[in-house]
Amino acid sequence: MIKATGIPVLFCLIVVIAASGCRTSYYAVMEKMGKPKRALLKSSLEDASVEQVNTNEQFKEALLKLKEVYGFDGGDLEERYRSFKNEYERSVNQSELVRKRVGEVEQIGTDLFKEWREEIMEISSANLKAASERKLADTESRFSNLMTTLKKSESSMEPVLTQMKDYVLFLKHNLNAMSIGTLKEEAGAIEKDILRLISEMNRSISDTEVFIRELETEK
Repeated sequence: MIKATGIPVLFCLIVVIAASGCRTSYYAVMEKMGKPKRALLKSSLEDASVEQVNTNEQFKEALLKLKEVYGFDGGDLEERYRSFKNEYERSVNQSELVRKRVGEVEQIGTDLFKEWREEIMEISSANLKAASERKLADTESRFSNLMTTLKKSESSMEPVLTQMKDYVLFLKHNLNAMSIGTLKEEAGAIEKDILRLISEMNRSISDTEVFIRELETEK
């Protein structure tokens, strides 16, 4: 068992609070550490962007292994099948990480805007209140557009995973040279879907980076 040697007590407290689902307490602790919701949103967006980059690479690797299967011209077909199956399973795991990150981004963003609206109500100056309301409306609109892009790229993973699972099961039941021809006929569709997925992910990564830069300039 790995010992948590040298890990600050406060960090452990944060992990426990976050895991318990008590977001209010988590935000309070992070605020004291100089990490307001805006900073947490930026960090969450950066994490989401990294996972999307990793997802692109993972699906590219899975496609490469699939091509090695249906390009079979001798050798160990069982080994090629196992390699593709492993990449499929890694793709499933990587997709879950993306979903988790997108969910975190949405949750923190929702909480940030809720807090912002509540704080606007405490502003007594009509001019300052109106200016803050305009800024909130603009930022919330841009965030909503970003979430649409993130969720679109997230949803583009599912058709690819479904097809990969079909191929894994088909190969499991029909692992012979004759069945490879059948697989190759079906594989054109997944190549198109993976290219579409990569395109959606790249757009999402680009939009996320733009939003992060805008958050930084708004400090």
